Amino acid sequence: MKYLQDLFDNNISWADDKIAEDPDFFHKLRDQQSPEYLWIGCSDSRVPANEIVGLPPGELFVHRNVANVVVHTDLNCLSVMQFAVDVLKVKHIIVCGHYGCGGVKAAIDNKRLGLTDNWIQHIKDVRSKHQGIMTAINNEKFKHDTLCELNVIEQVLNVCNTTIVQDAWARQQKLSVHGWIYAINDGVLRDLDICIDNAKEIKTTYTKSIDRLQ
Repeated sequence: MKYLQDLFDNNISWADDKIAEDPDFFHKLRDQQSPEYLWIGCSDSRVPANEIVGLPPGELFVHRNVANVVVHTDLNCLSVMQFAVDVLKVKHIIVCGHYGCGGVKAAIDNKRLGLTDNWIQHIKDVRSKHQGIMTAINNEKFKHDTLCELNVIEQVLNVCNTTIVQDAWARQQKLSVHGWIYAINDGVLRDLDICIDNAKEIKTTYTKSIDRLQ
């Protein structure tokens, strides 16, 4: 007897539907993947990367973790980035956060979660870095939303400062890094107006993005 039989049944239905739509669907997927986008997003189950941008399997290379954090010591994230940039030659890296993020809320509330606290500390560092912006906000929801946006902006900065992206730009590889945020309540993506496609733009674009939140 198989465990989680309902998931296996769902899989068969999904595969049958795909074949009905396009008999060659899985043959085309089998041959190769050539996505133009790397998505760095939150592990939250309410934020399905492919679905919210309307892309089929094979079009979006994805890395997800709690609160879409990019840490320079995280070999998992860096390996995904290196493979995406150097091997797949993606043209865009999208850092996408979302409003209502549990990791961000834990950072604001100083709530103990266990081992995850060590990961959440990176978001607390973002909060501390922008303490002036955060303390000026009285509304709790707005404070949470603002830290979600600040966290995306800081992770875009971290992506841009990796040797992976710096080396790609140095060899004139076309690569843009974007910061987006997703609203679960209406399903709409919002551009945080931070898009960087060369090393010279990092400081000015980052500064303008932060200034918009003050």
